Amino acid sequence: MAGLKLKHNDRARVLSGHPWVFAGEVQKLPPASADGQALELRDSGGRPLGSGLVNTRSQILWRRFSRKREELDDAVLERLIKNSIDRRKGLKLGRLVWSESDMLPGLVIDRYEDAFSVQTLTLGMDQRLEKIRDILLKLLKPRLIVERNEVPVRALEGLPERNGVLHGEAAPFRVKAGKIEYQIDLLAGQKTGMYLDQLQEHLAVATMASGKRILDAFCNQGGFALQCAAAGAEQVHGVDISEEAIGSARENAERNGLSKIDFRTANVFDFLHTKNVGKWDVIILDPPSFARGKARLAEAHRGYKEINLRALQNLEIGGRLATYSCSHHITTGMFLNILTEAARDARKDVHIVRHCHQPPDHPVLVGMPESEYLKGFILEVVE
Repeated sequence: MAGLKLKHNDRARVLSGHPWVFAGEVQKLPPASADGQALELRDSGGRPLGSGLVNTRSQILWRRFSRKREELDDAVLERLIKNSIDRRKGLKLGRLVWSESDMLPGLVIDRYEDAFSVQTLTLGMDQRLEKIRDILLKLLKPRLIVERNEVPVRALEGLPERNGVLHGEAAPFRVKAGKIEYQIDLLAGQKTGMYLDQLQEHLAVATMASGKRILDAFCNQGGFALQCAAAGAEQVHGVDISEEAIGSARENAERNGLSKIDFRTANVFDFLHTKNVGKWDVIILDPPSFARGKARLAEAHRGYKEINLRALQNLEIGGRLATYSCSHHITTGMFLNILTEAARDARKDVHIVRHCHQPPDHPVLVGMPESEYLKGFILEVVE
């Protein structure tokens, strides 16, 4: 097995446990013929730091998959996938493999009962896609496997965008989460089919919904709104800028026989500014990422503060705000500071009722901040 060596006196994050090495951190780049292969990494003194997949076309040159010296051959790949599945015993709807957090850099596998959605976001994993499919068929025998690789991040690895069927026949189907039955289209749905990372939050917020007036902002396909309506909310209103998402939300409401729910296509920022937005018992803010890079942190700060300020102004005393950020550049501490500023400017005193986090099937790898992205708070207006 060929190897890489860190530069002398380098402060590469891999020395502190991070699983990545950048091209400028090694003494000598490997040849392009090594792209997709496993190479051992050593520090400047020659001490081994593990094995990782290499891509000279990417700024991230090396991504660790093992602390040992080993190839990512078929047996090792199967072992890593099986270990990931075993850590999620009994999971029928959720994430089976979460990239570096499961020592499988760039591989994401989501399970929708007996149908699987796969993403290979790194060159090394993309080269092993057929073997990944075969391992899933061997271990879990799914009826359907699709690839959802039409994501721009693949360009950073020199990969084209693709999606398609790897096994079985693709057609829309239904899955149940909580009290709601969802229509799923693995080839055309949001992300890999739906937003699996918020399923536990949908159910948690629904426990507060009985007899309440609920506003679900950035509602997408209606996850929060639908669960709240099914839990006995007096009134539910969902808002999203996407006509397609609102159409799906309405279909889901009709399919589940939920009549006390209204979905509207609108810009959430504009909607929260209108004078007739009304007062609500519970407001949910689950926006898309406002900070896709460090350069946009200031802009993201303003955006998060604005929507949370407006939401707090439109809550009754005793009302609750369930607010989330999926921007990994916005840390939990930063997000709490933003909420503190919003509460101050709204002239509201609030309590933290619950600190929210991404679910256990999206584990955070210690030493890799990038693996922690979803955070949130449920706040209650005291005065």
